[in-house]
Amino acid sequence: MGSLGRPDWAGRLRVRQHALSVANLDGLVVSGLPNIRYLTGFDGSAAMLVLTKDEVILISDGRYALTIQEGMRTGNLAAVRFEQVSARYDLTLVDVLKSRRLAHVGFEAAHVTVAGLRGWRQHLDEVVWVETDDLVERQRLIKDAWEQDVFRRGGLAIARVAARLGEWVRPGRSEKEIARAIERGLEEAGFSAPAFATIVASGPNSAHPHARPTTRLVESGDLVVLDFGGVLDGYCLDLTRMGAVGRVSAAAQALVAAVQEAHHAAVDAVRPGVEIRAIDRAARDVLDSHGLGPAFPHGTGHGLGLEVHEAPRIARVGADPPEIVEAGMVFTIEPGAYVPGVGGVRLEDDVLVTPTGCEVLTGGPRELLVV
Repeated sequence: MGSLGRPDWAGRLRVRQHALSVANLDGLVVSGLPNIRYLTGFDGSAAMLVLTKDEVILISDGRYALTIQEGMRTGNLAAVRFEQVSARYDLTLVDVLKSRRLAHVGFEAAHVTVAGLRGWRQHLDEVVWVETDDLVERQRLIKDAWEQDVFRRGGLAIARVAARLGEWVRPGRSEKEIARAIERGLEEAGFSAPAFATIVASGPNSAHPHARPTTRLVESGDLVVLDFGGVLDGYCLDLTRMGAVGRVSAAAQALVAAVQEAHHAAVDAVRPGVEIRAIDRAARDVLDSHGLGPAFPHGTGHGLGLEVHEAPRIARVGADPPEIVEAGMVFTIEPGAYVPGVGGVRLEDDVLVTPTGCEVLTGGPRELLVV
């Protein structure tokens, strides 16, 4: 287990190092920054990580030398061997691999450019480079006890922000003003940063699923989509609630009710062992029954973690064979429907898959907020 209040980086690294033997690899070059952060705690803007069966080598430049040394000393970083870049990252990587005489080395295909791999091969023609896919991402898919605690705390904090939406959504205020108020609220609730650019979409703009806030003033009769998220201890929370200014049309009320029903059906479908696409189907079947199938153009959810969009993808089209829900996954449930001339509605919560079902992490009211 990790130290109290810290991730178990040593345990995470052991899992990856053990997997090298299984994959017949002498080493693995990890270049995706979220993956490096997951394995070591390093959150700088540039680094490479080399794993062998008995070493963890973190390559970074002089900007981070003191940070890395202090991080290891205080326990805020995994125990690593630090290799400082002297000229270029690729040349330092070459030196690290040559000095250890590694023959079969894996690399993250999704994070290495064609030009980058070509350069490695030119300098290391004795190395057999082995393409790998999602090795660390699959490990990140199942949240450990420390991560689950972060998400529970984050869920409570973002629910407190949602409880204040009535302070900020007012007729005569612009979408941009409301978005700025929400982001101040996120900071006041303890989040280090927004997880993404806050979406406030009112009236006709609400019919665009990912509208950006504009100078449009919120007015009577508007539906208002409020989609926001925050970063807590590096992990992303994501929430959408709906507002209405005064009395909205009967068609808008019906849209809200249909999306609420779809949201409930999708949450009820979450449990270990079911196909991930069955969750999407549960939401989509409800909206289809209301004649709103074509008005639901996106998936029902996405994974959350160090990135705001991670695996799994909760959608009707997925991997073959189908991906299966597992305990420890964290993802959003966010069905929506968007009808030009009426408006758009989306309702989103974050859920943690438990051994028997799911825990909704993001509490608070889900009814239409009427101001």
